[in-house]
Amino acid sequence: MEIAVVGKSDFVVGFRLAGVRKTFDVKSDSELEETIRKCLDSPDIGIIVLHTDDVRKLPVSLQKVVDESVEPTFIAIGGKEESGLREKIKRAIGVDLWK
Repeated sequence: MEIAVVGKSDFVVGFRLAGVRKTFDVKSDSELEETIRKCLDSPDIGIIVLHTDDVRKLPVSLQKVVDESVEPTFIAIGGKEESGLREKIKRAIGVDLWK
């Protein structure tokens, strides 16, 4: 399983420099949605990293899929919502690591 990072170039460049091979530089909201859907269908992607602001740009139906998906697991970073990551880890492994 691989990590994929989806977002604008200034968001994905650091991940690319860190060695993440699957980085998707998107330029519009429609391209963002299309790339997320392709990543969902890819059997070799286990984790998808997005910026929190980009998650909010997705259609409500796709936001729900992102929030509830266990495999692949979505991680939204760059915003003020730390509880999202905490809840995803808790759902994925069944243990609250912050306790």
